[in-house]
Amino acid sequence: MATAVLNDVGTEELAHLEMVSTIVHQLTRDLSMEEIEKSGFGPYYIDHTVGIWPQAAGGIPFNACEFQSKGDPITDLFEDLAAEQKARATYDNILRVVRNIPEIADPIRFLRAREVVHFQRFGEALRSVQEQLDSKNFYAFNPDFDMPCEASCKNN
Repeated sequence: MATAVLNDVGTEELAHLEMVSTIVHQLTRDLSMEEIEKSGFGPYYIDHTVGIWPQAAGGIPFNACEFQSKGDPITDLFEDLAAEQKARATYDNILRVVRNIPEIADPIRFLRAREVVHFQRFGEALRSVQEQLDSKNFYAFNPDFDMPCEASCKNN
């Protein structure tokens, strides 16, 4: 079940990136140089013209550091849950800014709703994974994979 959730959500997240990139393209493609300068878009324009260059609102470019992974299913699913909440909060902030522009607000509302669904699906996957792990252990380590620290952490 968890593998299917990861595949489905990952595929959909790529579509989200495409949707947001399309919105940005539509908003910037016909800007005049005066509009670019007045809006504070100048530094971006100098580097990328009006091409799509994924970055945070603060200007930090998207990079592989955005993907957090430890290889532990519990840790990674909690990270996924947090990422969905952060995306939802970002969409909330965007909606506060564009609430009177339906061409932007409507697709952002759709994307926000999908983040809520993704959060729920990751929660279901987490529950499923935890049920298959050592339920007596608070940290839910996988006895088939992880050795208790007493055995593996001794100084020989």
